[in-house]
Amino acid sequence: MPLNPPAVGRGGTAPLMPASGIRNERDAIMKISIAKLNDIPELCELLHSLFDQEAEFIPDQQAQQRGLAEVIGRPDVGDILVARDGVEIIGMVNLLYTISTALGERVALLEDMVVSPSRRGQGIGSTLLNHAIRFATERDCKRITLLTDGDNEGAQKFYMRHGFSKSAMTVFRLSLT
Repeated sequence: MPLNPPAVGRGGTAPLMPASGIRNERDAIMKISIAKLNDIPELCELLHSLFDQEAEFIPDQQAQQRGLAEVIGRPDVGDILVARDGVEIIGMVNLLYTISTALGERVALLEDMVVSPSRRGQGIGSTLLNHAIRFATERDCKRITLLTDGDNEGAQKFYMRHGFSKSAMTVFRLSLT
């Protein structure tokens, strides 16, 4: 479900390697940390802006609340990283974990990368993505995989600038609902 970058967890207060203070173009301090349960309402707003632009997903606040709570409450499932300007959440990225039998190692699926529409174009998406890559590496992930809309050339170029490459694999889905 990633992204349209820059249109592009676990509960608790543990900061992300330590609570990172990063200066963006506006010279404001941006902090990146692990999402907490009380962040869910703001995260739902970000997901709404993301799903409004994606071809296959429709915003559903109750579904998003359930999914976010599940990831935040279960560190074995994943981590949601948030970028904050003061107390306001201005971006998020979701890392979900699994084991690759091909690699015999832990890998991550990067989902739901989004920056607040009013804050795009300020380098927040790049900072958040670079942080997510370091975070996944520190958690012994050997690969990060992501999906983006096939016609979203901006997102594809964004990810390629950050070292991702297109896979020869094709995505298939089967809805079980």
